[in-house]
Amino acid sequence: MNQLFRRKHYSETEQPSGLRRVLGVWDIVFFGIAAIIGAGSFSSLGEAVFRGGPGVIVLYLICGFACGFTALCYAEFASRIPQAGSAYTYAYASFGELIAWVIGWALIMEYSFGNIYVAFSWSDYFTSFMERIGIHIPDYLSCSYTEAKKAFFGSSGNKELINAWSSAPVIGNLKIIFDLPALVINGLITWLCYVGVKESKNFNNIFVLLKLFIILLVIAVGIGYINTGNWFPTSSVTGEASFMPNGFTGVMSAVSGVFFAYIGFDALSVLSEETKDPQKNLPRGMLISLVLCTAIYIVLTLVLTGMVDYRKFDGIGDPLAFIFESSNANVPWMEFVVALAAIIAITTVLLVFQMGQPRIWYAMSRDGLMPKKFMEIHPKHKTPSFATIITGIVVGLPILFTDKSFILDFTSIGTIFAFVLVCGGVLLLPAKQKRKGRFHMPYINSKFIFPVLFLGGLAFFYFWQPTFFQQLMDWSDPAEKEFRISILVYIILNLILCVMAFAKNLSLIPLIGLTSCLYLLTGMSHDNWFWFLLWFAIGMIIYFSYGFKNSKLNNELNGDLN
Repeated sequence: MNQLFRRKHYSETEQPSGLRRVLGVWDIVFFGIAAIIGAGSFSSLGEAVFRGGPGVIVLYLICGFACGFTALCYAEFASRIPQAGSAYTYAYASFGELIAWVIGWALIMEYSFGNIYVAFSWSDYFTSFMERIGIHIPDYLSCSYTEAKKAFFGSSGNKELINAWSSAPVIGNLKIIFDLPALVINGLITWLCYVGVKESKNFNNIFVLLKLFIILLVIAVGIGYINTGNWFPTSSVTGEASFMPNGFTGVMSAVSGVFFAYIGFDALSVLSEETKDPQKNLPRGMLISLVLCTAIYIVLTLVLTGMVDYRKFDGIGDPLAFIFESSNANVPWMEFVVALAAIIAITTVLLVFQMGQPRIWYAMSRDGLMPKKFMEIHPKHKTPSFATIITGIVVGLPILFTDKSFILDFTSIGTIFAFVLVCGGVLLLPAKQKRKGRFHMPYINSKFIFPVLFLGGLAFFYFWQPTFFQQLMDWSDPAEKEFRISILVYIILNLILCVMAFAKNLSLIPLIGLTSCLYLLTGMSHDNWFWFLLWFAIGMIIYFSYGFKNSKLNNELNGDLN
């Protein structure tokens, strides 16, 4: 049993590797902006505005706050372990081999499967942009087979998907429907990651500068069309003018979706071995990018909700272009500019995550948990070449037979689960000596603060929403059963954390990050847990059939015994 939780000890000094160190702190900031500002601001922002109204900016503050604590935990690990691998590497050092494998396997859900969703989103914007310049891509070449089939037989109102199924060419009994733009961009991004991180860095920095310029242009132009009355619409709860027209419950209803827009920062920690002075530059780059992106989200939300009544954003997938349509501000040239910006934004997201996955496999292969082929470094480009090609295949094949909604649900739980283990892992780390120029997470004793914060918050919500707590043990309602059980488990886990904080003087910062991420897991449905556990079971089969026996730690242990 102890062998399953054997830990790998990493030196805080830099170990030589075949990867090239070329990234500085502002390169990390640019990669962070590229990962975070993308699908979240250009598509899912519309749904968040519709649910929460102008008050959704509070949601971005809350999620930015929660991610800030998680980012500090990533930064603390990154300052100690200058190795590629992200949460996988960190879990290996704190929890041991089995949990490290689970995290590495979960990260495949985040990076590879998450990039499938981003590729689909890129295709939607690209197709829309091409329509604006007079080039039509057939509907059956711009959506997935699964989406078209569901729309046709489910009596969907989406005319493009229904037309894709109706007009698609047929070979035998099979309709030829696939998302060609998504496949092409996946191939191009895979090639870019293959030829080298320096080329990727230059490409990324140019695109991020252009993207930021266009976002600032949207804000500058939009300010002139703001009607401040839109910030205080009539509340559906009280009937009075309110910054939160659907109440705080409405704002919080989109919390997991908005949090997903922040996950880009954790992809940065996989670049440790290609970062100059990673203990110093990586934490700074992560935190700077997080602060900048939170500010951008808040300003964009204020512009959107000031220009257009929040109720108009129902079902809007391109909110930044929507505000300039003829029915709103009526600025046609800005519609064109925003469509182009969305393509750039989502391209940079694809780049960061497509770079992340091969380096996870590289780290796992180096530890003997994956075949040695995955740690093969290209002699010229100095990149994990084989792992990069496999990542392109893993992302490309599902594009042919899956759809956006399934992929998005599948990736969320793995991402948040990784965040939970990273925050928990920091609590297990021993104290380290402060060194000049290196990041050092401040220690705040949670002995009294955390129990007071949690129990005080629990008492506040009890008096604010007494009905909810009175019905917490009533599991007869199928619509509320899952959430009530999840909240009960969440309360029990936090009571345990309160006791541990008091008894062991745990650090407050990772505790707050841990409890924030645990709360997000309460929003996962039984379907999310089913697919996560199925993926987990497949991973366990691979680990025990290959990884456990070929682990470097296992070989070292057997060598010592011999």
